[in-house]
Amino acid sequence: MYAALFPGQGSQRVGMGKALYEASPAAKEVLDRAEATLPGLLKLMWEGPEETLTLTENQQPALLAVAYAAYRAFLAEGGTEPSLAAGHSLGEWTAHVAAGTLELEDALRLVRLRGRYMQEAVPPGEGAMAAILKLPLEAIQEALARLEGVEIANLNAPEQTVISGRKEAVEEAAERLKEKRARVVFLPVSAPFHSSLMAPAKERLARDLAQVTLRKPRFPVYSNVTATPEEDPGRIRELLLEQITAPVRWVEILKDMEKRGVRRFLEFGSGEVLKGLVARTLKEAHALSVGDPEGVRKALEVEDA
Repeated sequence: MYAALFPGQGSQRVGMGKALYEASPAAKEVLDRAEATLPGLLKLMWEGPEETLTLTENQQPALLAVAYAAYRAFLAEGGTEPSLAAGHSLGEWTAHVAAGTLELEDALRLVRLRGRYMQEAVPPGEGAMAAILKLPLEAIQEALARLEGVEIANLNAPEQTVISGRKEAVEEAAERLKEKRARVVFLPVSAPFHSSLMAPAKERLARDLAQVTLRKPRFPVYSNVTATPEEDPGRIRELLLEQITAPVRWVEILKDMEKRGVRRFLEFGSGEVLKGLVARTLKEAHALSVGDPEGVRKALEVEDA
């Protein structure tokens, strides 16, 4: 029994997916389909430049493609489907591709639009996000009380929370939190994601998502909004939109998986962000990153053990 995890923005790097493409026919098929859907995507992923890959509308489809390619490579070598799955923000879309809720091509086009709409929702320089470390959620909520324009965006680990909103409000919140001896790290992002400022993006994406068919997933996929598995296609459609403005409840998702008996986690895609969050949140869990042929091999060894 294992849970599949799929990363979100920030896990990208130039060169991601190339080794998988060369080693796995299954991964190659996925990435060739991605290239056919969004021409130029593979060149950008493998050659950069990094600042172009990092643009929200580029990194979202790139991360989705690589994560799904890693998942398909794992299955092709004899891996089994997960009992449960979840994705961090953008990664929730990848999880639904893996579960068969969404076709790969539809998801790629939609997340490119999602990234574009999110980027355009707030003028450059007007929003900000900051990670708050070494301070529990309750203390952060207390500091943000009666402060308008800043919201909790990501609940990543017991003492790792991200805030988002108007730049001035986030900066004021940061000063308050530093007084409580928190470590504050401003994130190099282009917009205040997972805040009410993203409402225009949600409205625009709703029109595009309405044109796409969603099916019942083959295995339960957690919603970032509810922190519970969702299987009804209509409800999933609503939550994928609501997710744009709602906080990512990652701690609750991992703890609910643990309650259901999950002790093994496989993070499919670029980077090891989610592997690290599992380690910070669950004491008895084991997580592996599956983003290249060596990661696939190690994951299969653990499954056979």
